[in-house]
Amino acid sequence: MSLVLILLAVIAFIVIATSKFKLHPFLTLILASFIAAFAYGLPSADIAKTITSGFGGILGYIGLVIVLGTIIGTILEKSGAAITMADVVIKVLGQRFPTLTMSIIGYLVSIPVFCDSGFVILNSLKQSMANRMKVSSVSMSVALATGLYATHTFVPPTPGPIAAAGNLGLESNLGLVIGVGIVVAAVAALAGMLWANRFANVEPDGEGAQELKESVEDFDSLKAAYGKLPSPSKAFAPIFVPILLICLGSIAKFPSQPLGDGNLFAVLSFLGQPVNALMIGLMLSLALLKSDNRIKEFSDRISHGLVVAAPILLITGAGGAFGAVLKATEIGNFLGSSLSALGIGIFMPFIVAAALKSAQGSSTVALVATSAMVAPMLGDIGLASEMGRVLTVMAIGAGAMTVSHANDSFFWVVTQFSRMSVKQAYKAQTMATLIQGVTAMILVYLLSLVLL
Repeated sequence: MSLVLILLAVIAFIVIATSKFKLHPFLTLILASFIAAFAYGLPSADIAKTITSGFGGILGYIGLVIVLGTIIGTILEKSGAAITMADVVIKVLGQRFPTLTMSIIGYLVSIPVFCDSGFVILNSLKQSMANRMKVSSVSMSVALATGLYATHTFVPPTPGPIAAAGNLGLESNLGLVIGVGIVVAAVAALAGMLWANRFANVEPDGEGAQELKESVEDFDSLKAAYGKLPSPSKAFAPIFVPILLICLGSIAKFPSQPLGDGNLFAVLSFLGQPVNALMIGLMLSLALLKSDNRIKEFSDRISHGLVVAAPILLITGAGGAFGAVLKATEIGNFLGSSLSALGIGIFMPFIVAAALKSAQGSSTVALVATSAMVAPMLGDIGLASEMGRVLTVMAIGAGAMTVSHANDSFFWVVTQFSRMSVKQAYKAQTMATLIQGVTAMILVYLLSLVLL
């Protein structure tokens, strides 16, 4: 029992340090690693080695993937590719299904672009469409936000799901994570959109709501601000070609060898490795550069991408260190056998991630910390198989979106740009993320009954 009390105390430390004292998650997780190591009685000579090997181990597997994915996302964001993606969806769906259109736009854009940035980029488009289609701005905001949020927590190469996959030993099979994540994210986005429809006749009631409606940018003006927009093929290629290659690489490695074991297998196995696939995506993104001095522009985008990726890398590495410490103790075996007796299985990572997310606000931290925490006990709760690990990533992702409220930066981005009051945002946005998380978890549980 003392093992569990120590773990609960360490989790409480992580929550209080990040939420109350605003300590950076990187330092919090490193300190938690030391606290856990001493509390569990690890030999003092081994503590530093365990922490540093855990930190370096996870980054060795997944660090370059996070960096390359972030740089590609930065180039897509700055080039107006997100606007092109939105334009394509609008042309396909027209004006018949406004909230569905916004949800799909968010779903696609948030695969390469962070959900916070995606909302800022697409806010003018959302408001313009709301006015043009005579639909509530609140409804459109929630549809966009929940679409963005769905792929942000479930689909690599977004850093959170990648880090969770790495912690759970899935770095060489991201294609399976992507394939399942796309399905789970689609259901979560649909749940968010259906909730958004409840606000079809509700206008924002926050400060500046009327001014927003009167001063809205036209979509054509928004597009003009980016200059010449990239073509759809150039906009979609840097992210969807790598995803396709990663998925084909995973299919090629199936035990049944559906693509044989000859040259095609060798080529797809090479191209399907996440680092190689994202390097190809990075090369394809060069077509989005616009300035006369493309080398300088490319260097600037890389510099910006590295700045964005740095804290994510540090948090991911610190999560790996924390996981390494827990793996070196008996807590995994003890909790695994205890939880097996309770029979909650796949719900355990969801509950832990939801508690961490709701308490400290960051979905990425919830994904990283929970995956590090549950990795040692997967065998004991019957989730050690490849598909078991994939569904564990999905369960953690569902928890990591439950719920977005006042301690989450995304909540404030949605609230402020949509001119909703905090009370209204809790009813619309926070409830939407709760419904998304619970719906996604129900789907993950149903999948576990079929696939495990």
